[in-house]
Amino acid sequence: MYELLKTIDDPADLRRLDRKALPELADELRAFVLDSVSKTGGHLSSNLGTVELTIALHYVFNTPQDRIVWDVGHQTYAHKILTGRRERMHTLRQAGGISGFPRRVESEYDTFGTAHSSTSISAALGVACAAHLRGDPRHSIAVIGDGAMSAGEAFEALNNAGVMRDIRLLVILNDNDMSISPAVGALNRYLARLMSGKFYAAAKQMGRSVLGGAPSLLELAKKFEEHAKGMVVPATLFEEFGFNYIGPIDGHDLNSLVPTLQNLKDLTGPQFLHVVTRKGQGYKLAEVDPVAYHGPGKFDPSVGLKPSTGAKKTYTQIFGDWLCDMAAADERLVGITPAMREGSGLVEFEKRFPARYFDVGIAEQHALTFAGGLATEGLKPVVAIYSTFLQRAYDQLIHDVALQNLDVTFALDRAGLVGSDGATHAGNYDIAYLRCIPNMVLMAASDENECRKMLTTAFHYPGPAAVRYPRGSGIGAAVSQQLEEIPLGRGEMRRTSGASDQRIAILAFGSMLAPALVAAGELDASVANMRFIKPLDVDLLTGIARDHDFLVTVEEGSIMGGAGSACAEALAQLGIIKPILHLGLPDQFIDHGDPAKLLEGVGLDGKGICASIRKRFGGSEHPSEPRLVVNNY
Repeated sequence: MYELLKTIDDPADLRRLDRKALPELADELRAFVLDSVSKTGGHLSSNLGTVELTIALHYVFNTPQDRIVWDVGHQTYAHKILTGRRERMHTLRQAGGISGFPRRVESEYDTFGTAHSSTSISAALGVACAAHLRGDPRHSIAVIGDGAMSAGEAFEALNNAGVMRDIRLLVILNDNDMSISPAVGALNRYLARLMSGKFYAAAKQMGRSVLGGAPSLLELAKKFEEHAKGMVVPATLFEEFGFNYIGPIDGHDLNSLVPTLQNLKDLTGPQFLHVVTRKGQGYKLAEVDPVAYHGPGKFDPSVGLKPSTGAKKTYTQIFGDWLCDMAAADERLVGITPAMREGSGLVEFEKRFPARYFDVGIAEQHALTFAGGLATEGLKPVVAIYSTFLQRAYDQLIHDVALQNLDVTFALDRAGLVGSDGATHAGNYDIAYLRCIPNMVLMAASDENECRKMLTTAFHYPGPAAVRYPRGSGIGAAVSQQLEEIPLGRGEMRRTSGASDQRIAILAFGSMLAPALVAAGELDASVANMRFIKPLDVDLLTGIARDHDFLVTVEEGSIMGGAGSACAEALAQLGIIKPILHLGLPDQFIDHGDPAKLLEGVGLDGKGICASIRKRFGGSEHPSEPRLVVNNY
């Protein structure tokens, strides 16, 4: 198997092939991607769709001298395989293995690290301008998906690039009519019109009817068709930006891709190539349901994905159920997602409340200001967003929502470490960047039932409020179907030490409650479920500090600026001096891997928490006396 593919250890080997061998290579490469992902899990549909495009790019351009920037980066498995990483694909997204996204430290062929969308054109423009300033003739290529074109940054880059006539920049729009969720918005409709406009369809059909009786002429017309589309479709907005627009062409036809790229290679100035591909190409199950096969776990390709049999609901499912229940109870609720309908759990909500469902595309900044506008008119928007993606709209969060104290609820999915997606998608910083904003309420859910209650509490709070919850399943807690609230700014004691001299208290935030209780059982320590980062339960904190000698804060978020810092600040303001140990995520980016092992690696499992406390404060029976210590950064 893979006899031809095994001869390709880098793109130089690829460029030595006869062009006639490229379709065979594409077949082998696609089969290798499918086989590899089925064993490791990862992004499948998007990678099956870019096989021919990847081959054509490395065949025509002199990589790595010529630079390719892949938008999002979840479409780069074929690129990794052709650039010397074929034998490491079995380590994909595993601890110590290769990343599921481009990484500069991983390969010289990975020009720019990507994982969030819509950054490729900006980065590629920077690369192109640097080459021009140095007098270097290298080419700079950005490969961006149609869903990613809905983000403002992509158009900011187009606007900047369109006036630069001397650079060698090629933007390739990989148009597969599908981002992660179905693509939405005016741009998507415009691209669809390019492909299905009545004038183009009529002209194409007329040519077939006239030439149908002459096979040789019909074949000539088919070859000419790809070059003539610009004559029969409307002028494109990309030309208005100053780009030379070519396309659309079939992104799975190497006989179209290779000569087109070769022609574009000879041109100077900003070029725009519109390529049409199909997600899941070559694997029927993924072609039929590209969303289900967007990021599957391990599976048997001959069988396909099996229905999930997990007994525990994920936090995302808890949110989705709550959203529907709350929408039924309050007609003012509207749901907003920036192109993450499936990932954020809004599929059922869209079905039941289509008029109140808004997918704004990959446009987080717009999502927040849009929510603010809705709130000014008395509606109650709920923004379902990943923690890492909320970072992209920080100014709007402050200026357009919090400053005006608008009633917007934020459901922060993927808070904390996210496992195989790694540092680019980890929600490690939301506690630090949210708690410093005036008017903001911030809660961290310790189990599924508490998450539902917190969402209800946030929804009824008349201002900006966020609930953070982790990726995946919770502890299996029973979930009440009522829409109950919890008292604002109130935590709870979950364990009280049985010792006559209570010495150690663990203040746990969110997902860290379960491992904190494990550690407390070993140490006979008290445990508080703090629940609120802001407003912090100062009364509970004061009582704990009064009754205990040593305090430990535990959070699945960055230590710097986190919930532990909030506790230390509150104690300092009250003039209470106690030895305090802060446990959380260290001041470093944490790579991909198994979530449980990643938490263990940073000491945030029960055993690790216990070990850190013993190291700092001594044994469980006779802790050392209080001493002057500094925070454990």
